[in-house]
Amino acid sequence: MKNILQNLQQRSRESRARYIESMRCQSQRKRENFGCANLAHSFADERDKVALATGKKANFAIVTTYSDMLSAHKPFFSYNALLKRAVMKNGANAQVAGSAVAMCDGITQGTSAMELSLFSRDLIAQSTAVALSHGVFDGAFLLGSCDKIAPGLLMGALRFGYLPACFVPAGAMSSGVSNKAKSKAREDYATGKITKEALLQTELGCYHESGICTFYGTANSNQMILEALGLVLPNSAFLHPSSVLREKLVEKSGEVLSSGECLPLYEVVNEKSLLNAVAFLCATGGSTNETLHLVAIAKMAGLNLTWEDFDKVSRITPLLARIYPNGEADINGFVEAGGISVVASELTERGLLFEDALNFYGKSTVKELQKEPFLDGANLSWREASVASKDASIIGHFDDEGGLRLLRGNVGESFVKISAVKERYIKAPARVFTSQDEFFAAFKAGKLREDFVAVVAFCGPKACGMPELHKLITPLGALQNEGHKVALLTDGRLSGASGKVLSAIHVSPEAASGGNIAKIRDGDVVEIDAARGVLNVLSDGFEEREVAVKAREANLDFGRELFGAFRDAVSAATEGATIFGEL
Repeated sequence: MKNILQNLQQRSRESRARYIESMRCQSQRKRENFGCANLAHSFADERDKVALATGKKANFAIVTTYSDMLSAHKPFFSYNALLKRAVMKNGANAQVAGSAVAMCDGITQGTSAMELSLFSRDLIAQSTAVALSHGVFDGAFLLGSCDKIAPGLLMGALRFGYLPACFVPAGAMSSGVSNKAKSKAREDYATGKITKEALLQTELGCYHESGICTFYGTANSNQMILEALGLVLPNSAFLHPSSVLREKLVEKSGEVLSSGECLPLYEVVNEKSLLNAVAFLCATGGSTNETLHLVAIAKMAGLNLTWEDFDKVSRITPLLARIYPNGEADINGFVEAGGISVVASELTERGLLFEDALNFYGKSTVKELQKEPFLDGANLSWREASVASKDASIIGHFDDEGGLRLLRGNVGESFVKISAVKERYIKAPARVFTSQDEFFAAFKAGKLREDFVAVVAFCGPKACGMPELHKLITPLGALQNEGHKVALLTDGRLSGASGKVLSAIHVSPEAASGGNIAKIRDGDVVEIDAARGVLNVLSDGFEEREVAVKAREANLDFGRELFGAFRDAVSAATEGATIFGEL
């Protein structure tokens, strides 16, 4: 890890120095020096106007992504009042500075609206910046959990990194119908074995109340990363929204951040904490989406995190957790088996974490993660957690390498979530599609009952916003069950729920940028070797071919027409697939 750290520090030296200097300069701006009209607008309806305007009373921003539609964000409804009450104990004030959009990938999967999903992350970052731009705050509470939402909040907040900040989690919903049963029901419906009504009942039993979905997708991977970065109270991210501890933890977040003893965000998110987050991600088999989000987050902090960093960390980090889709347990099972404390202890013993990385209140994140919250009578406290796994089928040593693997070859660069698949190698003919709908039509017509690699191109960020193609896994899984050797190759995304099908995703350069994935033709032999990290087309003359061209759609539904500027400006997946250039 030391060599990986040194390389990250070296390549980021100039950009990180510019960032830190910018934060130090911004920290000199004091609200008491603002114009009187500015201050009057800021505190027009606050009780202690003069004390707030003159800086004698601290003021904290709340940036919320509350939404009734998103199960993971509905609990935030009560947080504003709880946080305001908590900061008052320290003689401070809190204001809801702004709200950001909260989009659910589970709702938009397979629809055109999914093409807005990744771009919503950068929109959330911009919204966070607008909320904090009023400049009258001494810190920020960030309320958001899910796929693009937590990364977007952090990206925006990092441009105000001179302020201390923390996330206040909502937690995971209780376990319902198992994720394994849900996956089987989807495959049975795809092959005509059950009705839509039966599938709906299964889905409703799985997603059934407030809280984050229980599988280990991007939302829970975000929570794992926030814990590893030290941006939440330790071991608080996954507890149920209605847990007896939850309200106390929300209030404690308010008390700690408003204590006047917290670090500015730019000191918390640094090279060491980011590599700690990557190690936790790899050790637990987390979402491939984080290879985009952490790169984009790092950029906001002046750091040049690369895909190669992920690969190097994953190759030296053991796989320590089996959480669906890497195993049968859900996130609640992971917590019951010992959760983050056990993983933190194991990684520390192997020398894979930087113990001097500090959390938002200035203590060693790694050491604090080996503590757990509990109620001592009516009071919230922390105690040393057990660092021995309580269930070796969920937390144990399952592989000598972590969950992610970078592939390279004549097609470009790509990621595979190796922790979720048994078959890590395929050499088979390509079947080329330029959309999910094209694939579904061929599947329903019975034209795919053979060994093949499904190549779904023109799904990258410039082409259409890089939507998740998660619905492809159900029919591919059904074909796999029939005994066919199948895999997926795409410049689109697949999220943390990639499942059992070998999937080389996020291919870069993408088809719309002239990437070699656009040169693949039906019948070309494709080799995906996750063990060796190889992705090649074996056909003679492949690289000399002309790139296939797909006309861009009119994008005149679901508001896609409003995001043309994003598609034009977005960077490659290797650079975080973000509209923000070098800052």
